Amino acid sequence: MDAEVEKELEKIIKQLTAQFGGEIDFKGVLFLIGVQELGKGHKVFGKDEKLGLMHIAVCTLLEDYGYYEFVGKDEDGWPHWKSTEKLPSLKPMEQERLIKQAIVLYFQKNLTFDN
Repeated sequence: MDAEVEKELEKIIKQLTAQFGGEIDFKGVLFLIGVQELGKGHKVFGKDEKLGLMHIAVCTLLEDYGYYEFVGKDEDGWPHWKSTEKLPSLKPMEQERLIKQAIVLYFQKNLTFDN
């Protein structure tokens, strides 16, 4: 399963790199998911906003696994979640594997790329 997830993630990163014209890495994918979910379009984000976007991405990705539940947007349009289930104690590599699987699932559900 890990090999299939890595292959799919590699394909996603390749497509995003081509689409945005710059090298995209794992954190870049999270950033782009956060921007997509925020829904405010292209703009320059400050350091704290970038961290917020990464948080949006992680909550969005882990929502499908039952760890977070979307509760709504604040007055500035930023989405918020509540924790619904305690995250398991995972080693860093296991955390990365879970997020990678969730990224692949996110793109399969939400976006399609031409091969």
